Amino acid sequence: MNVTRAVAAGVIATASMTALLLIEPAIGLPEIAIGQLLSTSLSVSTAHLAIGPGMGWLIHFLVGIAWALVYAGVLVGRLRGSPLARGLAYGFLVFLLGQAIFLPLVSAGFFSHGDAAMLAGSLLGHLVFGAVLGWVYAGSSA
Repeated sequence: MNVTRAVAAGVIATASMTALLLIEPAIGLPEIAIGQLLSTSLSVSTAHLAIGPGMGWLIHFLVGIAWALVYAGVLVGRLRGSPLARGLAYGFLVFLLGQAIFLPLVSAGFFSHGDAAMLAGSLLGHLVFGAVLGWVYAGSSA
């Protein structure tokens, strides 16, 4: 595993996903305010920690880096196909885990309470994350 490349790929993939999330309302999808969601969820869960959306966005990027390290360290050699296909498969896996585990933990509902627009926006964002992650991590071997 190339840790430096994984971290860089995680930052770039997370930035790409974030850019998409910020423009999704312009294409008719709901706003997914990750920074606000994370900062609010952490404030509620700790009851004494008041953090702002900026800290939520920082956590978002740190989580993206962590997912990139998992991809590079565990799954990149186990997934089949081109770097783009492996990344898309991984992005879909991250989407499933987020919808089934993370969102219920922060009271956002199992699979976004079945909200089709929220699911579509989240899926699109995670597929972009995975595709960019797979492509960037592969580097010159892509």
